[in-house]
Amino acid sequence: MKKILNNKIVLIMAFCLAMVGCKDDFLEQDNPNNISPATFWNDIQDLRYGIIAVYDAYSNPNNYRLVDELARSDYAWANGYQRPNNTNIYYQQTFNEASTAVVEKWSSLYTTIFRANQVIAAAEKLAGTYGNEDSEQENTEILAQARFLRGFAYFNLHNHYNGGSVPLWSEVPTSETGYYKPVNTSEEILTFYRDDLEYAASNLPATWVDGNNESQVGRVTSGAAVALLGQSYLYEGNFPTAATYLKRVIDDYGYSLTPNIGSNFTTMDELNEESILEIVYTLSRLDGKSSASNANINQLLTGGSGTWFGGVVANWLIQEYRNDPLDYSDNRNKITLEDGTEAFRKYSLRTSWSVAIADDDDMTYYGAPKTGLGASFNVKMTCFWRKHTNWDLAGSEREVEGTDGTTISGVNERLLRLGEIYLNYAETQIEMGDIDEALLYINKVRRRSALQLLGPVGSGEYPTNDHDNVSYNATNLTEHLRHVEYPLELSCEGPGGDRNIDLRRWGIKKQRFQELAARKYTGTSFQIENEEGTLIWKWGALCDEIDPASPNDDTPDWDEFQEAAVNYNESEHAYWPIPNSEVIANPDLYK
Repeated sequence: MKKILNNKIVLIMAFCLAMVGCKDDFLEQDNPNNISPATFWNDIQDLRYGIIAVYDAYSNPNNYRLVDELARSDYAWANGYQRPNNTNIYYQQTFNEASTAVVEKWSSLYTTIFRANQVIAAAEKLAGTYGNEDSEQENTEILAQARFLRGFAYFNLHNHYNGGSVPLWSEVPTSETGYYKPVNTSEEILTFYRDDLEYAASNLPATWVDGNNESQVGRVTSGAAVALLGQSYLYEGNFPTAATYLKRVIDDYGYSLTPNIGSNFTTMDELNEESILEIVYTLSRLDGKSSASNANINQLLTGGSGTWFGGVVANWLIQEYRNDPLDYSDNRNKITLEDGTEAFRKYSLRTSWSVAIADDDDMTYYGAPKTGLGASFNVKMTCFWRKHTNWDLAGSEREVEGTDGTTISGVNERLLRLGEIYLNYAETQIEMGDIDEALLYINKVRRRSALQLLGPVGSGEYPTNDHDNVSYNATNLTEHLRHVEYPLELSCEGPGGDRNIDLRRWGIKKQRFQELAARKYTGTSFQIENEEGTLIWKWGALCDEIDPASPNDDTPDWDEFQEAAVNYNESEHAYWPIPNSEVIANPDLYK
């Protein structure tokens, strides 16, 4: 049973009073029957209700738009019933200021900020009025949570919109003109949200327990604030400062890698020891309202669902997952066949828990004993993400208990976990010239999934495990981290857009699309034994890259990112533009 922040999600009304046309003060009267800020924020209970409303806004999937962010990165092919046909404006890099994702993400993030500002103002007003230490401490913790959630919203706005230059609301508007704000500079936004996160880091607990010493996991923590601060400096290119914050996360908060990477992707082991920032969803209904997520599940399902595909694993990424090398000295890679003999897994544990590949016979899939029997894999639709889906619970999404035949999901949204922090820290070490330290943390991530480790045989923290026997330097380890380790460990995760941030800050996004557009693929058929013992063909169900050095005139071309390679323009597509709805509604935007 999941831990829910409260038994009821209380939605606080937006205390916004429309201004009347006449300017005479005596005509401006508060309706005594309406709740206003002056009459609502009176005690600690009001703050409790208020912070729940902020968490409710923070959990809105529109804050993250994961599928659309996937589509505009190099991780996914998006939108259509069948490859290669595609009309997705994010995948094609033809979105603009009126595009749905642009508008809805902006609106949702500012809703979170608006609610947080109400709680912040009230908590600051009530501080020092309670007369007892417990209430004063709770007031401080509520204030710190609200400032974290506001800071996180600005963290996302800064990293995703208009070069980081967006309007800054640090207070609750009290008049019509208060809703009109000019854009602030990127540096001003950065300073503002870092101040929020520093306050949160200093005033939030590392773990939460209530008065009965029961866990309150799911609330934001000081460790999460420090982690976001570290990432903010990483994205800025300030590697020494980033390394200091990231190492604090690693050393000071008790996080550890889960033994099984799959614990981070399904309803199994949610809010685990690796989790740093996580949105709690549940299929349980609270006062008739479900807090389940429906944002990702509808567009990440398999071919058997008959859905319109919003995000399917890109072909280059499929190749990387298929080639993720095993550590043959690790017993976790051994399996027992039906005849009792031992063999090795076909794909790595990281691959099998992250994606569903048609010939992965070592993992079940939607009730089928082999992955290839659990969905209608077919030509050019050869692999799907397992992440965010309920492949382990039922024969289909609509059969999961509690969904009532709909495609909603109770899988928690893991926004940030320790595996990502290890890789972020490794990046700082490469940039600072400490290759051994970088390899140490990359190999911790790899060893968790029983993967072949990097570096010379017999080296590092685990000298008896298999190594690739490569001598790494800054150049080849950077290439590996960017295009192997980050993607295979973290694709289809996070608060949406991490990959876009990375490609942009590395200055390689246009180049990346051009490189990927030059690759060609074909669908390879194979036979699989079904549950009745009959061999059946899966036609074109495996994606194979065509070696350009071995031309095959009769092999059909199958490529990706053709439109993105041509259309991507750094000035137009590196960030989301400020939406036209804001431009129209805010006359002071560019003053």
